[in-house]
Amino acid sequence: MPDQLTAAHREPERAETVLRVFDTAFGELLAQDPAAFRVKFRKMAASAFAFYRGTAGLYYADVTSAPYDTYGAKYLDERTSRVWIHGDLHAENFGTYLNSEGRLVFNVNDFDEAYVGAFTWDVQRLAASLALIGYAKALSDETITGLVRAFAAAYRGRISALVRDGESAAFTLDTATGPILDTLRRARLQTRVALLDSETVIDGYDRRFRKGGGAIELDDATKAEVLAAFEAYLPTLPPATRTRPDALRVKDVIGRRGIGIGSAGLPSYNLLLEGHTDALENDVIIYLKQGQTPAVSRHITDPEIRGYFEHEGHRTVISQRALQAHSDPWLGYATLRGQGQLVAEVSPYTADLDWTDLNEPADLRSVIDYLGRATASMHAAADESSSGHTLVPFSTEHAIDAAIGDDDAGFADMLVDFAHAYGARARQDHQIFVDLFRNGRIPGL
Repeated sequence: MPDQLTAAHREPERAETVLRVFDTAFGELLAQDPAAFRVKFRKMAASAFAFYRGTAGLYYADVTSAPYDTYGAKYLDERTSRVWIHGDLHAENFGTYLNSEGRLVFNVNDFDEAYVGAFTWDVQRLAASLALIGYAKALSDETITGLVRAFAAAYRGRISALVRDGESAAFTLDTATGPILDTLRRARLQTRVALLDSETVIDGYDRRFRKGGGAIELDDATKAEVLAAFEAYLPTLPPATRTRPDALRVKDVIGRRGIGIGSAGLPSYNLLLEGHTDALENDVIIYLKQGQTPAVSRHITDPEIRGYFEHEGHRTVISQRALQAHSDPWLGYATLRGQGQLVAEVSPYTADLDWTDLNEPADLRSVIDYLGRATASMHAAADESSSGHTLVPFSTEHAIDAAIGDDDAGFADMLVDFAHAYGARARQDHQIFVDLFRNGRIPGL
């Protein structure tokens, strides 16, 4: 095919926008580890949805400028423009975790991009991801419209219920049904022993990490720096996690390097801890990972928000605790070599929602109803009475409920229009990206 017919040549200005946003979002890390980004970009090239997952920076550049900035504008005011948001809410950022009460919960996950911003940016990002999934499954535009309307109705209905009734029930083994229950049951079958057996070996009556398989042995100086960061992390833990000092004894440390879509080029470390008993099957693996600048923060100028966080690790932890009720008891933060670090457990009880066999509209609609309610519950989790933080000093659900008012139909119409428009834009951008990548036009690769 002649070069002038490629997607990048058909839309040269858009191609330059993609390159500019990529340089802002990835430039520094890409220069440090181009090999990791070649892996990341190969994964993003696989599909329009994979591209969308990896380009939150492009999304925020778009939703804060014409023509996409008008879609949710009527629902934004002084309060709904600055609520705790997930920041990268798409259909694959939902799954299970074991909360601090020991319950398996299905909810939103992966809070690396969480920040304070417009609630509409979260729901619009999820709606567009549904359009991309629907298109990939060869669903008609009419069917996709119905799925997005189901999400809008579930979100709006849960916001109203929260205003009326207060705290909502979590999605657990007792309350979930269908594919959500299947995901929870799959997580329940996973065990800490299996995780430990895959990552560690017994050596001299104790555990240590396996060598190889992505594990990087550390020199003494680096290990000392990581252990110092670990000591600085301990005071950031919830008090309940610090009740037994022996549980925090470090047995071994290894390095890892992120090559996933969201973590390319970010150095990370795993630490093996004693856990809450002397039994070897209760050992705990935690990770220490460099925090990343959230894409949405580049479009927020409020100095109160920008100055609230010590560093990106602190920002991630504060945001996750605000958005997730009963979060990981090992969640905390530290600083390593001047960079903020997120610390959390490598949990054996995580299972992501699998969309592979969800193909029929009825099955999709039942799952999307859960996603809408989970998103509303997440937005409502961080209000003035429960979050413990002062950055959002009002009830989020009341603010969103008042902003939408009696315009439920208009809210759904907005999400439908945005989903189709931005889904089409993302599919075109994916083709532009593939053209740029395969023809060597991404600097540094």
